[in-house]
Amino acid sequence: MLTCFDWGFALAVLGMGCLGVLTIYSANALTASPFRQVLHLRQLTWLALGLIALLLACTVSYRNLARFAYVIFGFNVALLLVVLVMGKTGMGAQRWLRIGPFAFQPSEFMKLSLVLFLARYFDDRRELLRQPKTMLLPAGLTLACALLVLKQPDLGTALLLLFNATAIMLMLGLRWQHLLPFAIGGGVLAPILWTFLKDYQRRRLLVFLNPDLDPLGASYHIAQSKIAVGSGGAFGKGWLAASQSQLNFLPMNHTDFLFAVLAEQWGFAGSLLVLLVYVYLITRGFQIAVDSTAFFASLLATGITCTLAVQVFINVAMVLGMLPVVGVPLPLLSYGGSSMLVTMLSLG
Repeated sequence: MLTCFDWGFALAVLGMGCLGVLTIYSANALTASPFRQVLHLRQLTWLALGLIALLLACTVSYRNLARFAYVIFGFNVALLLVVLVMGKTGMGAQRWLRIGPFAFQPSEFMKLSLVLFLARYFDDRRELLRQPKTMLLPAGLTLACALLVLKQPDLGTALLLLFNATAIMLMLGLRWQHLLPFAIGGGVLAPILWTFLKDYQRRRLLVFLNPDLDPLGASYHIAQSKIAVGSGGAFGKGWLAASQSQLNFLPMNHTDFLFAVLAEQWGFAGSLLVLLVYVYLITRGFQIAVDSTAFFASLLATGITCTLAVQVFINVAMVLGMLPVVGVPLPLLSYGGSSMLVTMLSLG
């Protein structure tokens, strides 16, 4: 294991995780909230558990993952159904299941479970990949999972599942023309999907089109995020000097908008360095996919890398105001136990 262990990849992952802990501490250094004062310690715990999960994942053969892919996916779908019935509610959303003192988000684990399912499904049908009908079942199941997640409500993860599945299908050779029926179906279902959204989610989409619509309400998050990013300048204000986030002008500064805190502290140069590390991880992931001799392993690496790339793109674009606020955390950096564990398992 040590001879084939990718130390550069592992050090990049560890470095990003440590940077996330330090940034979470900095963002909440001046807070009076007892809960937020210990967020960095909780994140440090999740980082340690995540590293253990990463190392354990390295010891699992891809053949065993392929063997149990359908079981893992089915179990995760069942958990999504359980969430709708007896899930723990927090911040207006019913996304968590509690086991003793721990709470976790099944929707986060669905990111990995869906990739496992798609890799096994297409591996079993590699001779039929050029036929559009081969895509019907995975497309339908992906949409069903996205609707279950949207019902919680979790718009960001629902969109992420759809984007990931589409990216994998396109990489398998599905032509854009074959996506046309799905696009038409999505357009027809759009009014129905709109009814799944909560009022605050609808307002976020509307203010993205017109930022001046509600500057002190739905537009407040993105307005403060842009101020934080812009105030960082070229080289930032320095660690523990991000006034925009430390003085609580920037909401959700430890989760969805952590990149804005980074930009305020370290400026354009620091933000660019973080993005370059992500580029390295994504490039290395696709390289692993290309080098894999087994079709399932190649698809699995492709799907995991697509998940990482799409999630980073959505979060950064959201922070910069290029996309609506949909609630997608920044992998390895944003606070969250479920997100950290799933990311580490995937990268392992």
